[in-house]
Amino acid sequence: MADDLFNSFMNGPDENGRFGDFGGRFVSETLMPLILSLEEEYEKAKTDESFWAEMHDLWTHYVGRPSPLYYAERLTEHLGGAKIYLKRDELNHTGAHKINNVLGQIILARRMGKTRIIAETGAGQHGVATATVCAKFGLKCIVYMGAHDVERQAPNVFRMRLLGAEVIPVTSGRGTLKDAMNDALRDWVTNVRDTFYCIGTVAGPHPYPAMVRDFQSIIGKEVREQMHEAEGRLPDTLIAAIGGGSNAMGLFFPFLDDKSVNIIGVEAGGKGVNMKMEHCASLTGGRPGVLHGNRTYLLQDDDGQILEGYSISAGLDYPGIGPEHAWLHEIGRAQYVSITDKEALEAFQLSCQLEGIIPALEPSHALAHVMKIAGDLPSDHLLVMNMCGRGDKDIFSVAKHLGFDMSGPEGRVFE
Repeated sequence: MADDLFNSFMNGPDENGRFGDFGGRFVSETLMPLILSLEEEYEKAKTDESFWAEMHDLWTHYVGRPSPLYYAERLTEHLGGAKIYLKRDELNHTGAHKINNVLGQIILARRMGKTRIIAETGAGQHGVATATVCAKFGLKCIVYMGAHDVERQAPNVFRMRLLGAEVIPVTSGRGTLKDAMNDALRDWVTNVRDTFYCIGTVAGPHPYPAMVRDFQSIIGKEVREQMHEAEGRLPDTLIAAIGGGSNAMGLFFPFLDDKSVNIIGVEAGGKGVNMKMEHCASLTGGRPGVLHGNRTYLLQDDDGQILEGYSISAGLDYPGIGPEHAWLHEIGRAQYVSITDKEALEAFQLSCQLEGIIPALEPSHALAHVMKIAGDLPSDHLLVMNMCGRGDKDIFSVAKHLGFDMSGPEGRVFE
């Protein structure tokens, strides 16, 4: 697999870090030397067999890869139609796909002599992964997290602090992922000497979108091999949830040249994409602009001011999308749809009841779209959905939305 990884990673954005009209590098003069240094270090690492040997050893013995490709038999029977497989990345150490990328970035940080790691997080999974790897390597870890997300993702906040990270609540804006990323960038500008910014999604200035995608593409690489073993051919449809879009790009990227494979990204429709600032579906309800160092589709008003957006899912609550997704949308290689909070909650419950898998709210959005389309597809249609995170972090939030009182010894449902 290593040789395949080397080859696929050579296919990236152009020399200016652009995917068509999207991407690029819009940063301050202070950060430009750091960005260029990171790009140089990653270019070396891409062809360094010792780098990938360390990555594969950690993926295997620390993360627990490869994650299973699971045939969801009861879900398939219930929905009828397509044969549904779940890529079980929620079984990774720390409970999500985020650690795939964090390991790569922190190995680079160590090679660059950085001793202080900063990160932003929404749902807390990237923060937990970053705190975990920092603990393993003895690095100082600071995680910026929106104050609103600190409240609704309390289990992950506690996990980060147990792992030795300093969690800084961000009170600006609406206190969500966008605001956390803003404060992390401010920190980086003022602490350039010893600090490495570990970005959790396929956004930010070049080389982050391509680099994060490359580390996450282990997901799709495994799916190709596992589907060949299970069915003897490629899947027909891939589906993944999208906030910034790292788990989705990780699944999609190894299949982009396979025109027979249908690719669907699922954005957060919130309370409905026609309701102003009540969703986070950037491709459905946004337009191109610049945010966090790259040009992509954003939720913005007529004056170009970034709108706050909304989602029940902290990990999807971001008013933009990775630039490669914007490009795939523009050229028509991938289809992007939106799912509402209500639909995601229904999918969350269905996964629990039919497969005994408690999903995070992020992949619940992807599963909700599977529920919409599977029944209309033939029984020999192979559909793979990325179960990118587990739901431990979301049970209190889901209970609240479902009207379940968790304060009593047995709990009760509010009518």
